[in-house]
Amino acid sequence: MAGSRERERRRARERFERQRQEQLVRRRKIRQRFVVGLIVFCVLALAGGLTAAFVGKSTPAAAKKPAATASPSASASASASAAAAAEPATHCTYTTSGVAAAAKKVSVPPATPNDKATYTAVINTNLGPIDMSLLNSKATCTVNSFVHLASAGYFNGSQCHRVVNSDGLYLLQCGDPTATASTKLTCSTASGAPGTGGPGYEFASENLPTAASSSAAVTYQGGTVAMANTGAADSNGSQFFLVFKNSTLGPDYTPFATITSGLDILQKVANAGTSCSYSAGGGAPKEKIVINSVTIKQT
Repeated sequence: MAGSRERERRRARERFERQRQEQLVRRRKIRQRFVVGLIVFCVLALAGGLTAAFVGKSTPAAAKKPAATASPSASASASASAAAAAEPATHCTYTTSGVAAAAKKVSVPPATPNDKATYTAVINTNLGPIDMSLLNSKATCTVNSFVHLASAGYFNGSQCHRVVNSDGLYLLQCGDPTATASTKLTCSTASGAPGTGGPGYEFASENLPTAASSSAAVTYQGGTVAMANTGAADSNGSQFFLVFKNSTLGPDYTPFATITSGLDILQKVANAGTSCSYSAGGGAPKEKIVINSVTIKQT
């Protein structure tokens, strides 16, 4: 009898131990699923926050290229993307259908770019020149548009309407002639407000940085000049941003130039702070910076 009771006690202990181990395993799995879920949530939230901090919502806002009230048709976007797939591109598609009217009268760039050219540009501002080397071999259609707008005087007399100097974003956004030199910037995102204008056409993105995953952010190095957009694919227009310090963003913005001198001007504007704030981040520069003209040199 004693031996039988001992065996029953041993079996009971073994059953208890097995149950305890199974509970521990279940708890570990629950914790792991929770942690993984939390990490995925944080990554998605970070990516979404970074995108919102720069491009705002799907409607035009001061934080994005803002101007287009509708995206190009699917067929137009596909055509533009296909044309920009091989660089340097030999053909460019600039879509006007469904795009808001130009903030300043300007024609559409030529469909055939000078893909063999080497370009430099100087943004002549009231605070001094900002020199850039344009990446024509990597973002041909973007450079073709920028050269066209600059040569037409599209940027002349416009303010850079937004500066961001915190939370991993360090950039100055320019390129909307609605923000005239005499305009008092109020950080309004209403239709027609400074920061919501474009050239009346849109075109495909090029030279996009590669991210580890669709939700991952990338670093835009200080000195990068890239296109702002509405948040929709291939919604580039006239607005662009100049990065004065490494910045973390989604891989959605076409780098088309590198600043070779003038970073100190951008830093000066950033250090002066903002006079008002955009809901999507940053604000109107207290230190007014006006683009008097943009000079293009081709070699």
